[in-house]
Amino acid sequence: MTASEVPSGWTRWPAPAKLNLFLRITGRRPDGYHELQTVFRLLDWGDTLRLRVRADGLVVRHGASVAGVAEADDLTVRAAKLLQSAANCTQGADILIEKRIPAGGGFGGGSSDAATVLVALDALWGLRLGNGRLAELGLKLGADVPVFVRGHNAWAEGVGERLEPIDLPPAWYVLADPGVHAPTATLFQAPDLTRNAPPAKISDFVSGTGLGNAFEPVLRAREPAVEAVFAALAQIGTPRLTGSGSGCFVEFATRESAEAALAALPPGIKAWLAAGAARSPLLDALEARVGGEK
Repeated sequence: MTASEVPSGWTRWPAPAKLNLFLRITGRRPDGYHELQTVFRLLDWGDTLRLRVRADGLVVRHGASVAGVAEADDLTVRAAKLLQSAANCTQGADILIEKRIPAGGGFGGGSSDAATVLVALDALWGLRLGNGRLAELGLKLGADVPVFVRGHNAWAEGVGERLEPIDLPPAWYVLADPGVHAPTATLFQAPDLTRNAPPAKISDFVSGTGLGNAFEPVLRAREPAVEAVFAALAQIGTPRLTGSGSGCFVEFATRESAEAALAALPPGIKAWLAAGAARSPLLDALEARVGGEK
């Protein structure tokens, strides 16, 4: 079944992408994970999930998952089953995803999809666990899931789970996908990765200090496709890497300037526009549904 073949009875939920406006690694923890600092910027563009409640307790993914990922390992399926277990819920769900966010690009697609499942099924199943508990569950699925659950742009520390909401000015972005699936675990082990950067403060970010992305020099040196996209984007602005993926972006103050920059890119670059969001469209969808039920 495809998105165009979806019958009635399904609900529709956004799963927005994100950008890391910088990413700093400040140390390594005893458990092997790294201490990070970053700013998460939510976008008004991303995947769309369609969900339908089942009475038989089954969780079924319809349509293709990410290449090479079995249905049982799909983050959306795992999220639904984790929520079932945590809440002792006997209801199930059908899940269908309209994928737009490229896998391995650092745009947060898998994490956002999982967060949308947690938030939406919490409402559809009538659980009302609350964002705090849902964020705790989300952290078991991935370090980026809590920011999507909470739905606000944020300064993040720890492995990315310690979040402080931050107001960001309106902005438009030219996003580009080099087509490289960046292996996060491998990159974290790269000998040339800077793991001991001095901690930054929010005031450093607000002042416009270029904090950079620790993975950028590593990926650019290893992946010619990433280096080529950086070179192309450098013709229209200052390119940056998002997360530990291969996705790149350039920030603009207005839609008009972003559109002009996109049009000026050389052919062959897979690029598109997205606006920064003041908060997640998932929260809007949730409030609209809850309000409609009153």
